Amino acid sequence: MQMFVNLPVKDLERSKAFFTELGFTIFGMAEGMASVVISQETQVMLLTEPVFGSYITKEIADAGKSTEAILVLGMENPAQVDELVDKALAAGAAPAGVQQEDGIRYQRGFADLDGHHWEALCLVQPAG
Repeated sequence: MQMFVNLPVKDLERSKAFFTELGFTIFGMAEGMASVVISQETQVMLLTEPVFGSYITKEIADAGKSTEAILVLGMENPAQVDELVDKALAAGAAPAGVQQEDGIRYQRGFADLDGHHWEALCLVQPAG
């Protein structure tokens, strides 16, 4: 099974450049949309607000003012968490959420250029 998460964006080219700076592969789907490849099974579809709006009957949420979802990327180790979040911040993202480091997980977050909340998470393996 695959999963496609759809996010509205104000400026598709700017969003594509942002995710490219984070090291993700991007490919165009159709006019007004592009896919951020997370893994073979997971993609995040970036849709311009007019295209996103054509699929829904409710108002588009303002991700800069409220949080509807937290998109969490599982990383293999804490260094990868730091690398991704530091790249995001350097590319114009804002810090988001509360950093978690409790011996079970290491997690940091950022808000992308449209305010969508992302987290990078590493579940720490128990010593044994």
